[in-house]
Amino acid sequence: MARDVGPLYADFALTLQEGRRIEALGPLFSWEQNAEGVAWAIHPLVSIQRSTNVHNVSVDVLYPLSTLHGSGTEWRWQGLQLLSWSQGMDQEHRMTERWTLFPIWFWQRSENPERRAWALLPFYGHVEGRLFRDEIDVVLFPLWSRTRKRDVVTENWLYPLFHVRHGEGLSGWQFFPFWGREQKVPTWRTNSWGEPSLVPGHRKQFLMWPLFVESHAGLGGEDEIHQCLMLPFYAETRSTRFQHRSWGWPLGVTVRTNVATGYREVGAPWPFWVYGVGPDQSVRRFWPLAGSVRTTNVHRCFLLWPLWQQRHTEQAGLERNDTRLGLFVYREVDERFIEGRRLQRALWPLWIQSEDERGRKRLQVLAPLEPLLLGNKAVERNYSPLWSVWRAESDPDTGRSSQSLLWNLWRCESTPDSQKVSLLFGMVRYESRASGRTYWRVLGVPWNCRAERKSSLGQMRCPRSSSGLGLDVEMLRSEG
Repeated sequence: MARDVGPLYADFALTLQEGRRIEALGPLFSWEQNAEGVAWAIHPLVSIQRSTNVHNVSVDVLYPLSTLHGSGTEWRWQGLQLLSWSQGMDQEHRMTERWTLFPIWFWQRSENPERRAWALLPFYGHVEGRLFRDEIDVVLFPLWSRTRKRDVVTENWLYPLFHVRHGEGLSGWQFFPFWGREQKVPTWRTNSWGEPSLVPGHRKQFLMWPLFVESHAGLGGEDEIHQCLMLPFYAETRSTRFQHRSWGWPLGVTVRTNVATGYREVGAPWPFWVYGVGPDQSVRRFWPLAGSVRTTNVHRCFLLWPLWQQRHTEQAGLERNDTRLGLFVYREVDERFIEGRRLQRALWPLWIQSEDERGRKRLQVLAPLEPLLLGNKAVERNYSPLWSVWRAESDPDTGRSSQSLLWNLWRCESTPDSQKVSLLFGMVRYESRASGRTYWRVLGVPWNCRAERKSSLGQMRCPRSSSGLGLDVEMLRSEG
């Protein structure tokens, strides 16, 4: 039986898996231990989760304001998504540590001297592996900066007005937005297996961007792509496989054809009215009234967008239906696969319900964030206990189920052998067993009451306990 001390403390077994959970001070404190590890939280201030097998640690402080995640030697911490710290080892087991105060301070310390770097923007610095670039050098940014991504080096003056770019077979420059050109000839590159592969070239230019833009991609490859944009009159993209043309872009007439698949689409004006047909794809859209898009594995449709939307996906061994009403007011995700079925339903902000492939079910009443961030474990860990005024769980494999109202003000636990009920945070308890015995406890005092069936009078005799501690009543249901 769960142990309760009023609203201060409740200790009970988990329903959906083996383990125990402690809740204290209503929804404010929780501790849980299961097969995956140990977690405790002071909601919503802080939560700590530690995995037993893989030695992972997750710490949230006022999530998502501050988070810490670690696994072995790999650690990362962030605060307000601006201040962050991380560390990890490279392939040669040399430790690298990084500090960032975005976008002002970047600092990297490493046991490899070649990887040590720092930058204080916008004044001076050198950083590596940041902002989607392999290297960044800055002097009085935006006056001058230099970036490298793979073999492509770009030098900027008065960013983004003027830059010069060079690399393997590549050269280019721009004076934005007036004029710019770039060209790359096809080259060969050796992969990790020592086999050479062709890297196609390209040719780009613009005048008074974005009024005129032209590019040729895939030069020297199997499929060259030509793109031309003259706003607002005409836009075209064509290759040997497909062709897209637009007049009065972007809300004019659009015609798309794909020679390889036999698909043809017309939009007038795009994207509000679209009609497309092909062997493996079809589009019918009259936005926002109704629409349908079909491909080989996906079917998406809507009525009175965003009132009703549905996305049906079929893959090898998986069938998934995602239905929404009012974007997020109601959502149902139904996944069917070989092992079973997973189902999630949510009605914002009232309730969220889930069922896994083993038939284990869970219902939570009041869910202001969960339907918006479906499947977000951090939200469930830090915030769900605060507003889940009703919780219900059941496991058909073990026959166990539990219900909790107002943070265990009333709680019921059922197994194939017994049923246990706790009322007023455990001040009144009731337990019944499959043998027919029932037990009561009031304010921690047990009552042993023997119910004996006597002729037609149905009298009940409740002898006083010999312990002298008061009423000790055991109620034994008569048999027949």
